[in-house]
Amino acid sequence: MASGSDVPEELKYSEDHEWLGLDGETGAVGITDYAQSELGDIVFVELPEVGQQLEKGQVFGTIEAVKTVAEVYAPVSGEVVEINAAVQEGAEVINTDPYGAGWLIKIRLADPKELSQLLSAGDYTALIAGL
Repeated sequence: MASGSDVPEELKYSEDHEWLGLDGETGAVGITDYAQSELGDIVFVELPEVGQQLEKGQVFGTIEAVKTVAEVYAPVSGEVVEINAAVQEGAEVINTDPYGAGWLIKIRLADPKELSQLLSAGDYTALIAGL
């Protein structure tokens, strides 16, 4: 199992352990390696509908692991433009590849200024080191 130390430099992070990978005006969102390792074996995810408007900090889905259920929060405001059907069919991919095949949604940013409120890889590493 991961130590929680896998924090890709190119991503932005929330204090709620979500990551955002930006591609133009759209960002892929998932949970961090630290979050998946804390949850343990993930068995199910519930995701929003395409077209749903999310506010920064709003719960947009849940991740069910063998021992617990965790809510997932939007790191930025915007419109859901794609959901990852692969994680709905096989949620365990989040455990094995949280920053790749285990992404959850893609969101079109409503306010790019919100990006400045997210953590850098270094800041997120410091956050989880203190937990």
